This record gives sequence, structure tokens and C-alpha cells, in this order.
Amino acid sequence: MKPFLFSCIAIFLSAAAFSQDKTFSIHGKVTDVKTGNPLAGASVFCQNTTTGTISNNDGDFSLRMTNGGYDLVISYTGYETQVLRVSNSSKDKDSLNILLKEEDKSMSEVVVTGGGALADGWQKYGEFFLENFIGSSNNAAQCTILNKEVLRFYYYKKSNRLKVRASEQLVIINAALGYKIHYQLDSFVNHYDTHISSYTGYPLFEELTGTTDQQTQWKKNRYLTYLGSRLHFMRSWYDSTLADEGFTVETLDSSGSDKSTVLDNPYDSNFYSLDSGTVDISLRGQIRVKYKNRPPDRAYLIKNKFPLSAKVQISALDIPNGFSIEENGYFFEQSEVTNMGYWSWKKLGELLPYDYNP
Repeated sequence: MKPFLFSCIAIFLSAAAFSQDKTFSIHGKVTDVKTGNPLAGASVFCQNTTTGTISNNDGDFSLRMTNGGYDLVISYTGYETQVLRVSNSSKDKDSLNILLKEEDKSMSEVVVTGGGALADGWQKYGEFFLENFIGSSNNAAQCTILNKEVLRFYYYKKSNRLKVRASEQLVIINAALGYKIHYQLDSFVNHYDTHISSYTGYPLFEELTGTTDQQTQWKKNRYLTYLGSRLHFMRSWYDSTLADEGFTVETLDSSGSDKSTVLDNPYDSNFYSLDSGTVDISLRGQIRVKYKNRPPDRAYLIKNKFPLSAKVQISALDIPNGFSIEENGYFFEQSEVTNMGYWSWKKLGELLPYDYNP
């Protein structure tokens, strides 16, 4: 698998987002785990942001980020990608020692050459993949994958499962939000029996250049996309401004019925605590999140046969073990939390980077 290449996009930094008291630095060195030799030219970026760089001849790298939490992704051709969680409160953020291991060549060759992949995969499953990866929103309709030829489609008849991988990073233009997304797709999986799709990967955003009118429209579209989003919700819960921002939180009955109880105080110390800049939420089970300040996308209402007059976005989260929120809206462990309702309908076409500032 090829890592992200920064030959043309060495560093993406939004200077306006950085202030002296709201940023922190990440420093580290990338080396071969066996030889200890530095790896020059390794790509290093905080996923789902606009910030990345490459290691120098000594394997050293440095990034400056707005306060919050991030997944730091380090990759190098022929080596296994490594992902570390970092934040402004991380003790070792100034001296990260990244040891990369050579990847299994037999596995990488399967992905690159497409061994076992369907020759007509895109023709058979391309439209389905786009709907469940990019989405079917108005924003998604303006997204284009520039290199769809790197996609590899695998169908497993016995388990009735579709898997999609990529031999190199996907390059996606989101003309609605004004981003070029460099997406390292680990895998996309759809289980036809349960109608559940999931995908994992590492996106890096690059802001597009455009005319003054385009920039104005992108700014508006980003803000409208942000309203009621999961990112908006997490930041509001962190800041204790849920009601002010238009959110209501309800706990759902564990019996599976539609009964719910409004959380009158979503900052109750029994399940909400602030520790070293991180908010810990110890709620377990399912919660319903309602957002009243912007109606759902019309395409969502039509697809799900909901009344077009609906005014409230309704989403839900399945939370088995609680989670923690950082200042920028990043939360963990994301892999354990399942989106339902409106948020589950939103895909890559609705994604905003963690360093987005409305």
C-alpha cells in the first residue's frame, strides 16, 4: 500500500486558525524498527485535518496544531502505517519515537495487483460504493473520485459480503465544500444480510483555491454542513453549550422500545467530568440527539420516506463503554461508537476537518 505522498502538498496550514495560546507542537523522529536508520520522506499528518508534513533527512518531523485531540498517521512506502493518538495534553508530544515495521510484501502485492479482485467490480458495485462511502446528500453529489481505477472490489459469496480496498490513496474533490481529500482507504465492507456498511481510513484535507465567489459559497456550505453535525455536537458537549447550540439529548430505553428520557442536565457529574482538558462521558447504552436549528437534508427525508416538512435532525449514538471528548470535537474511542439516524446517513461528502473553525 502506498502511503500519502507530499511531493506536491508538503504542508497544509491555516494560519488564521493558529493563535499563540491555542496551539501546540508535535515533534518526533521516524526510524526503521530493525535497523534504527532514519526514514526520510515519511508522510506524517493528523488525519481529518488540513495539516501534514514529511520527515527530513534525519527522520525528524514537526507539526503545529490547534488545541485538541488527533490521530497522527505515519506512513512510508513498504512499511506498515502507524497511528498514534496525540493531544495538547500528551506528555510525549515533543519527542515521539516512531518505529516503522516493514509490511508483509505478499499482502501488499495482493492489494496493488488486485489479486482476487473482480475485473468488473466498478461496473457492478461502483454506484453502491459511492452511495455508501461518499453519500447521497447534495454535497455528495458534487464529489468526484479522480482515480477510481485504484479501487479493488471483492465479493465473498459465502458470507454475502462486499469488500473494497485501494492500491493507493484516493483523491476526491468535494466541489460543494471546497476540499481536495487525500484518503488512505484501509477497507470498505458491506454486509448485505444486515444492510450494514462500514469503512476505515485516513483522510487529509487540502483547501481548494477558487474565485472570490467560490470561496464565499464554500464558506457558507461548510457552515451549513457543520450545523447539527456530530462534530458540532461533540464540541457543544465539551463546551457545555448544548442547549444554546440547539441540541437536546435523550437516553433510550434499553428494552428496545422507542421510549426515551430527556437528559435535563447533560453535564451531571455522575457521567460528565473534565480531566486535564478532556471531557469524559461515562454514559452507556443509546442516546438520541435532536438538533432544532436546521432541518434535515431533503434527500434524506425522501430516501427514508419521512415528511418533507420535518424540521428537526434526529440522530442517535450506541455507546457501549462511554467516550472522551477533546477541545476540537475529536473523541475516542470512535471505533466503539455507532452512528444511527441522520448521522449514519451522512458520509464522506459531509465530512469537515477537525481544524474547521465556523
